[in-house]
Amino acid sequence: MTRIILLLQLGLLLCAAPLWAQAQRVVDIPTRPGVTQRMIVLMPETPAAAVVLLAGGHGGLQISPEGSMKWGDNNFVVRTRQMFAAGGLAVAVVDAPSDRQSPPYLTGFRQTQEHAADIKAVIAWLKKQAGVPVWLVGTSRGTQSAAYIATELPPAEGGPDGLVLTSTILRDDRGSRPVPAMPLGKIRIPTLVVHHKWDGCKLCQYDDMPRLMDGLTASPRKEMIPFEGGQSKGDPCHAMAYHGFNGIEQQVVSRIAAWIVQGKGSK
Repeated sequence: MTRIILLLQLGLLLCAAPLWAQAQRVVDIPTRPGVTQRMIVLMPETPAAAVVLLAGGHGGLQISPEGSMKWGDNNFVVRTRQMFAAGGLAVAVVDAPSDRQSPPYLTGFRQTQEHAADIKAVIAWLKKQAGVPVWLVGTSRGTQSAAYIATELPPAEGGPDGLVLTSTILRDDRGSRPVPAMPLGKIRIPTLVVHHKWDGCKLCQYDDMPRLMDGLTASPRKEMIPFEGGQSKGDPCHAMAYHGFNGIEQQVVSRIAAWIVQGKGSK
């Protein structure tokens, strides 16, 4: 009887897991002297491209060696990582680096050369492992990381092959530059901007989008895709509000993955 119960429980677990779910592993790579970067990696058998997923907020996921997180598991790009992999993309969900594993984590660090060096190492690792173009995909505060790195590092210098900005920080109240205030004319890679029309976060108002799009003067391919629908719960700047595409995750990720696979970036 005990064996039958165990088999039934295993069957329920297998049925609960999506058929497309990819095995994930935790990887630590060296970046700057004495510093390592931890990430959760999902690697489909034949990926069309790779994405580095940059969470918002303070960015300190605090990933354990087993892959659990102390913070941020509901963040849009974190909770949808399996969807990105199902779309044919190799995935790296990055934590704060080893020297930023306590408050304020990535706050005040996103627009620094050290942060760019850490993500450059991630890009290089993904290219070596998967042999495909690598895109940065940032959400909310993660767009400040992604856009900054794209302005600092062209592909020829180890930068990304493409850029996706979701729920972009368009205004700022913490003393760091919002994305439209960056030198976006330096970005010469395909750039996709995804935003919810009903985003209630005061830093991410949809009406501010033209300033962002107008700044992408050198991108060889750019598009802004607006979304509607879903549900909004809690703080309008948090992950389960319209800001985090709550309830329409699959629709949003599918559009992003298709856009990436279609162009595959600068490479």
